[in-house]
Amino acid sequence: MKEILREIGMIARALDSISNIEFKELELTKGQYLYLVRICENPGIIQEKLAEMIKVDRTTAARAIQKLEQQGLIEKKNDGINKKNKGLFPTDKGQQIYPFLKREGDHSNQVALSGLSTDEIETVFNLLQKIRKNVEVDWNHVKKGNKREY
Repeated sequence: MKEILREIGMIARALDSISNIEFKELELTKGQYLYLVRICENPGIIQEKLAEMIKVDRTTAARAIQKLEQQGLIEKKNDGINKKNKGLFPTDKGQQIYPFLKREGDHSNQVALSGLSTDEIETVFNLLQKIRKNVEVDWNHVKKGNKREY
């Protein structure tokens, strides 16, 4: 069987490494830029939904969010309905950084897909969505404390 997940992993790690180097001057490391981008794109998102969106555990998300908050890039605000839920919002400083992060993401996407036709890009996208949905089943199962059977 082809090692598709290894290829996907290598692509993800290479792009993450590039981003960590390029965003070092912004003091965004260890994937923190992912959180800031998602918060800018989804202002008011709660921590639990953000963790689910990025596919990390709550503890990992909490550490990244705390660091972004300490850096003055995001802020937590009480939800008017449920006081337990605090929405995450970019600060002015966070919003100023977002366009740079977006340009980097767009550039990485363009480089990764160069040489592919529109149809090939659509096919890759659709297939990766199917793969992600398959993996999400196991991710949710294990996240709830269950074990997978091999």
